[in-house]
Amino acid sequence: MATVYSPSDSESVSFTDLSRNPKAVAARAAALGCLRVTHRDAPDMVLTTAVHADRTEENLTTASRLFLALMKQNDGAKSLLLALPEVFPWVRHLNAEEVREFTVELLDALSDAAELGARDAVHRAIVSWRATARINADPDQLRDALRPLGNANLGPVEVHE
Repeated sequence: MATVYSPSDSESVSFTDLSRNPKAVAARAAALGCLRVTHRDAPDMVLTTAVHADRTEENLTTASRLFLALMKQNDGAKSLLLALPEVFPWVRHLNAEEVREFTVELLDALSDAAELGARDAVHRAIVSWRATARINADPDQLRDALRPLGNANLGPVEVHE
């Protein structure tokens, strides 16, 4: 299934095609709204029209604001929490407080993506909470994760900015 920024294989061209015939590729991208440009030696790119990109941003902003508004309503928050396992089946391995924290972090990340262009925030929230659920689902990993470190020296901490 094609998504906004992941066109299907039939909606793709090679980087060579783009370099040999940019007008035709641009016309195809304009007709489709977006077009994947595959590259053997680099990550794929997406060629899209400004209108298509603007509408995608508008859709993300609208959805983000709607979810944030729902979270402020008791029934809306309850509905979102009940819907979460359908979207993320692994939340069954999180306790109630973790599910609440994940929901808040996910909605904050969606807002950051929509309002600030921080697109990696949503991915980071999902990946980190899925890792927590994976640890919770494995008794051995959970026991190791909960084991006190004591006075263990784990070495220097490197700060990345």
